[in-house]
Amino acid sequence: MSDRSFPLHEESSALVPAPIDAVFAYLDDPVALSAHMGKSSMMMMMGSKMSTELDAGGGRVIDSKIRMRGSVMGIPVSLEEVITERQAPHRKLWETIGNPRLLVLAHYRMGFELTPRGDSSMVRVFIDYSLPTTVPESWLGSLLGGVYARWCTKRMADDAARHFASTAAECA
Repeated sequence: MSDRSFPLHEESSALVPAPIDAVFAYLDDPVALSAHMGKSSMMMMMGSKMSTELDAGGGRVIDSKIRMRGSVMGIPVSLEEVITERQAPHRKLWETIGNPRLLVLAHYRMGFELTPRGDSSMVRVFIDYSLPTTVPESWLGSLLGGVYARWCTKRMADDAARHFASTAAECA
């Protein structure tokens, strides 16, 4: 979609105890996928959190837009993403557009890939990103960008595994 450079990369994987179609449906929902951003946590810096807004495509079709807004320690942050690729039930990509207002990352391209593993699915969540170039964000990005990117991909992969593990436990 863009010609932006994303020189940095992080990824995380998890084995999810569910068939690939069910896992794709769960991860295809931007609200479920970004749930970790809406919850208060230490990584979200002292209780800060983000809200997610979807356009008519619901973040589930090519060119659909997703907006996130919030604040971190009282500093407003926001971003807009667009879905750039969606190959159900195997792969989905999205990336930032416009001018994201973030503290430790600049623009990024993110996505997930699913591979069937018997009755389960292997999920790989990845992010290719650049760091901010303005001060003090460039300093914060150099210090915390990789940590945040690893945390984010790990949370998405692990949240999917936990979701289906708890669903399986409820059905037992």
